[in-house]
Amino acid sequence: MVAVVIPPHSPFELGCVAEVFGIEHPGVPDHYRFDVCAETPGVLPTKVGYGMLIERGLDLLDTADSVFVTGWPDRAAHPSSRLAEALVAAHTRGARIVGICSGAFALAAVGLLDGRAATTHWRMADELTARYPSVLVQPHALYVDHGDVATSAGTGAAIDLALALVRRDFGAAHAADIARHMVLPPHREGGQHQYHQVAPHRDTPEQGTLARILDWAGQNLHRPISIDELAAQGAVSPRTLARLFDRHLGTTPGKWLLRRRIEQARVLLERTDTPVAAIATATGFGDPSNFRRRFTDEVGTTPTNYRHTFTQPACEQF
Repeated sequence: MVAVVIPPHSPFELGCVAEVFGIEHPGVPDHYRFDVCAETPGVLPTKVGYGMLIERGLDLLDTADSVFVTGWPDRAAHPSSRLAEALVAAHTRGARIVGICSGAFALAAVGLLDGRAATTHWRMADELTARYPSVLVQPHALYVDHGDVATSAGTGAAIDLALALVRRDFGAAHAADIARHMVLPPHREGGQHQYHQVAPHRDTPEQGTLARILDWAGQNLHRPISIDELAAQGAVSPRTLARLFDRHLGTTPGKWLLRRRIEQARVLLERTDTPVAAIATATGFGDPSNFRRRFTDEVGTTPTNYRHTFTQPACEQF
């Protein structure tokens, strides 16, 4: 296992990988040898104000079974010819190449993600799609593992991917032992969609017909809303309504309404102790089983699991 450090480096991503593969866990068999390298060895700057001494160079990639690019600070930059050749050569001879968070940009730049699914931090997903349209970006995934190439979402998702690689290599029990020493669950439910900032009104245009429609819908999430009702609020036809949503929001009225209901449910799950069935009613689902199914489809985890993860302490609830 070799991690490639790119300056200025964010140490957390490297630390996640090192904790899983490079730290001795008492009572757990040590199956990995972990090292760190840089294209130009020496004291490299980090994003947190101190220098990191990296003693080894890219020659370590010649024999590594797995290569981790633990971040790519300048997402617009392409790897140098030396690094690109080293990564491609390692992949060609059978090494596993892993992009952590923004490291996916480096893998995409050298062609390792062409025509393949990949992920990165949710804030960077649109940029990855725009820069590398041949990459099938999955913005909600915590990680995507193809076996020979893998990518993770932002920061802490590096641990999720690292433990998944351990499960692939040596089984679920070994990954669970490592996770137990790290005081972490061996497998985290859901995707990174559940970690997006909840901003129910972020789509609302400043003024106009669509703004009135969205404002009305937001005030009536507690009851069923038909497409005809939405259209009537703007005095437009359902076909015109669909065009407005597509032009300004890039989605359909039905999909937008579902997302708003789910976002409101997330707020209620995080900030109140309202029963799940009551939240289903309050957000217009009516049938709790339908609510649970749609919530799980959208967020990637159940309402109950979501609440356990994100409920604020009682003194902070409001």
